[in-house]
Amino acid sequence: QVQLVESGGGLVQAGGSLRLSCAASGSSFSINIMTWYRQAPGKQRELVAKISSGGSTNYADSVKGRFTISRDNAKNMMYLQMNSLKPEDTAVYYCNAVHWSSDYWGQGTQVTVSS
Repeated sequence: QVQLVESGGGLVQAGGSLRLSCAASGSSFSINIMTWYRQAPGKQRELVAKISSGGSTNYADSVKGRFTISRDNAKNMMYLQMNSLKPEDTAVYYCNAVHWSSDYWGQGTQVTVSS
């Protein structure tokens, strides 16, 4: 029983930065993996970055060196710092959490990067 709420999306110019947040509430203890996904209209949802409770991370090749995922277990928060944004980063970004073998999703936040 986890609720996830994303925030921080918006419109930014190419080369700019944006920081997304995902707040987890409810029975949010023992969340193992937290992941950022994104999906543009007509495209497949893709993994952007993930982070384990121990802090290990994994990134899509397209965002390596530009995006940084982090989490604050004490605050039940996950973040995605996005730098050097490109128009192809435009998508709805979703946070996902695995808690006791169940998947939970946020509603998504729109990120639009203008060229």
